[in-house]
Amino acid sequence: MLGIVSCIMVSCRESAGNEYETLNKMAAEEYRTPLRPGYEGRNPYWNVYAKRFLYAPAFDFQEKDGAREYLFRISSDDGRREWTFTADAPWRPLSPVWDSVAVGNVSLTVLAIGQDGEVLDTAGTRRFFRDYPFHAPYNGPAVPYRESALKAALYIHSLPFVQRFATETEPDLASYPHFSCACKVIGALISNECLIARELPSRRDEALAIALGAANFLLSISQPDNAPLAHFPPTYYKGELQEKDEHRGKTITVEAAKGVGPAFLDLYELTGDRKWLLRAIGIARTYQRLQRSDGSFPIKMDFDTGQPVNDAPAMLHPLLNFLSRLHRQYGINEFLPMQEAGERWMREVPLKSFDMEGQFEDVSVMGLQPYENLTNCTAAPYADYLLRKEDPTEEDISNAIDLIRLSEDQFVHWDYPLGPDDIHKRCAPAVHEQYKYETPIDNSSCNVANAMLSLYEKTGDRLMLAKAKALIDHLTVMQHQNSGVIPTAFVFRPVDRDIKTQITLNCCYADVLILMRMHRLMAAEAAADDKKQNK
Repeated sequence: MLGIVSCIMVSCRESAGNEYETLNKMAAEEYRTPLRPGYEGRNPYWNVYAKRFLYAPAFDFQEKDGAREYLFRISSDDGRREWTFTADAPWRPLSPVWDSVAVGNVSLTVLAIGQDGEVLDTAGTRRFFRDYPFHAPYNGPAVPYRESALKAALYIHSLPFVQRFATETEPDLASYPHFSCACKVIGALISNECLIARELPSRRDEALAIALGAANFLLSISQPDNAPLAHFPPTYYKGELQEKDEHRGKTITVEAAKGVGPAFLDLYELTGDRKWLLRAIGIARTYQRLQRSDGSFPIKMDFDTGQPVNDAPAMLHPLLNFLSRLHRQYGINEFLPMQEAGERWMREVPLKSFDMEGQFEDVSVMGLQPYENLTNCTAAPYADYLLRKEDPTEEDISNAIDLIRLSEDQFVHWDYPLGPDDIHKRCAPAVHEQYKYETPIDNSSCNVANAMLSLYEKTGDRLMLAKAKALIDHLTVMQHQNSGVIPTAFVFRPVDRDIKTQITLNCCYADVLILMRMHRLMAAEAAADDKKQNK
């Protein structure tokens, strides 16, 4: 009997090894294909500020008069290794040698070669980090997905400044300064408590009391029915952020749709109280009045007048997801024209330019050059939105694939170099948030994994599932099993850092959602396999 078990275990290991080998080859093949290169004419060269690449890049180098060909020379930082090839234009991708270029900082020089083989000129130079490719296997889940999700949800639930909402409707900013981001953080807190009430009946009453206390607080600071921004709570509530000149008296347009509207819908589903559904519809109707003729919205407005305070347009994935939920789950069709106009603007402006810029409360958008602050937090969630449409077009799926690859190329780190102490200062696999904050953040892993899972569900792409699983499994590895918390930043920190200020509740709730999604997906696949075997 032991011999049979041993053979089965060996067979499973061999099967898994073969699958890993296949997936790694697939990944390497994809990495040779450049990502939306400017020479195609669909968009400008988007990688002017990029510092690292997983997909073979192509750069905006100009042709030189009299050149017969161009010599591409890539050199490692230590000068010990060099990779070369020739091409007919200086903007060709690095695909011919990309597989062999070693991980690390490298310098690229493209030389214009004349008819007699002489060097005419330098067509361009670039220095960047050739990053670690996807290479399975990675760590599996440390605990089952549902257990990990509920531990993280209960961590939020058990915090004293969260429990406070069961009896009081004023947040404790002294204990938790992130409550100053009222829409985003308190909205996520409400949704977390609704999830606990659904999943853990013994906690329902306490969780519902917390959710209602937090929701009533948001109502108390929201604009009245007749205001230009009717039903919108402020983006900034007291605290340091509100005191900055750039933020004082202003609000980020899509924040009400990102955290508050969905939270009120969660409360409606939990309680059946139409008050919360009507409040969410009221928020959507305010957006109807704000939408411009081209389908866009301003990124930031005066909280009292509703007037735009700068020329920057908002990225619309939070709003489009909110409107889609109103239509799909509740059959509310009045916002479909607004949703379609918003989609059209996204297609004709950011997707056409491929400039998926960051829009965060604590990072200014003023004075940014195109592509200066790309982020997965725009690219991946919009890919996920496109893939979850009832009937995505081929163009939708193609755009979603490009956005997922952009997120991986610029922000996913499958590994890191060792630090000076021979330890990793950052924990991989992980996803960096944005160019202006190059830090691995749990919510960013959730963004990218969500989009990858949606692509897998839409197309059956097993490589996407493997990549998503690696990112999600790492959340369970990073989780503190004695408390349930998943840290916001996946970095090695000094011991004197206060953990409460380093845990952003909306990020932790994003972990809860993706872990629950993975639990449901794996359970569905296991049930389907059992059904096949029993036929």
